[in-house]
Amino acid sequence: MKRLLTTNWHFMRYFRLAIALFLFYTAYERCEWFFAAFGVFFMLQAIFNMGCGPQGCNVPTKKNDV
Repeated sequence: MKRLLTTNWHFMRYFRLAIALFLFYTAYERCEWFFAAFGVFFMLQAIFNMGCGPQGCNVPTKKNDV
């Protein structure tokens, strides 16, 4: 778990973390807790490195020669 959290940090992980922190700040400042739910979503994506990869969210098509 420690290795998952401390390695492979790239631009999109930092960007998701920045969005999450911005949404948490907005939720606190404006008392609109709906923003906090989206903040949690982006925070989980940043921490666990989930989300779309560099090829997008498509499922790769594999052709079988039958």
